[in-house]
Amino acid sequence: MIKALRGMKDIIEDSDKFTNFIDTATKIAKNFSFTYIETPLLEETRLFKRSVGESSDIVNKEMYQFIDKGQNDVCLRPEGTAGVARAYIEKKYDSLKTPKQWFYYGPMFRYERPQKGRLREFHQFGVESFGEESVYEDIKVILMASKILDAFNIKYTLKINSLGCDECRPIYTQNLINFLEEKKENLCEDCNRRITQNPIRTLDCKNEKCQNELKDAPKITYNLCETCENDFKLLQTELDKIGIKYEIDTNLVRGLDYYNKTAFEFVSDEIGAQSAICGGGRYDKLVEMLDGKPVPAVGFAMGIERLLPLVNIQTSREGIYIGIMTEEARDMAMNEFNKLVDNEKVYFENKVRKLNQHLKRADKMNFKKVLIAGENEIENNQFFVKEL
Repeated sequence: MIKALRGMKDIIEDSDKFTNFIDTATKIAKNFSFTYIETPLLEETRLFKRSVGESSDIVNKEMYQFIDKGQNDVCLRPEGTAGVARAYIEKKYDSLKTPKQWFYYGPMFRYERPQKGRLREFHQFGVESFGEESVYEDIKVILMASKILDAFNIKYTLKINSLGCDECRPIYTQNLINFLEEKKENLCEDCNRRITQNPIRTLDCKNEKCQNELKDAPKITYNLCETCENDFKLLQTELDKIGIKYEIDTNLVRGLDYYNKTAFEFVSDEIGAQSAICGGGRYDKLVEMLDGKPVPAVGFAMGIERLLPLVNIQTSREGIYIGIMTEEARDMAMNEFNKLVDNEKVYFENKVRKLNQHLKRADKMNFKKVLIAGENEIENNQFFVKEL
């Protein structure tokens, strides 16, 4: 028997939750005036090497990368932001400084150890806003994420940090490197590699021994320039005003190289060790990193499979079940099905069954109303009707 590949699952039992989540998140994003974008599953590998970063675990360990028949180095997309940025540049929106606010959903691929809430093929819902440098845009996307989680009564904690800018980050980075060099003998292999590639990402290491060694490391939050510090204070002030509670996490750095300034994560303690359920931030340099004109940007992404165990949807009866008790009733039933299906959910059971069998089947399928046709119904030109 052929089975699904390890870390890749069919969406069957949770299909109602899955589609309900996408429908709800889509409605909320549209209410914020974001529009839908869909990018290809397959992209040039260099797109992610240049954006996500050579130092990231995604590029180093997790990409589904191969050479195609045209000798192109390609990979299945491991995340959504880089592809959306590529589309923004390809359409020349960067040259015109055209603001664009998009949302997307779909599968991403990372070759990593499958575990609860973490698969090799997984689905994300994300938003990206290009062209607005104000902190108020950061607040807007954080508010949108909170409304999506609130729609499903998901309990969370919002953590925020600032990663600085080109003015303050280089000075901080050198201070951090000096600290790390003194600790390198006690740090893991990944942290030692990151000292030269992207030292700030050592703060995100999940190794317990590294966490103990790094607890006294200098924090970017306390080394911000005046502009970044003022923006970070404004972020906090405005979140307070709209009633979104948060915690400042000085070790929150996000796992991708393109982030700067605002970084945030929504975390939950209801799904075990993998507690992040939504993450995002500002990436003002990403478009420029991909050879576009400088354009500010901010966004977030949430893993749908990780959220599904926390999603509770109220199921209520809906739709109409149409059944037949004789072959002669088929035309009558089909005509009614054809009239109703344009405006509501309708199921037409093609098999001839007894009345009781139809009622049990409609009840099990959670339909609200039943229309059944047999000999008497044909004669009276009227369906047997029952509300469930």
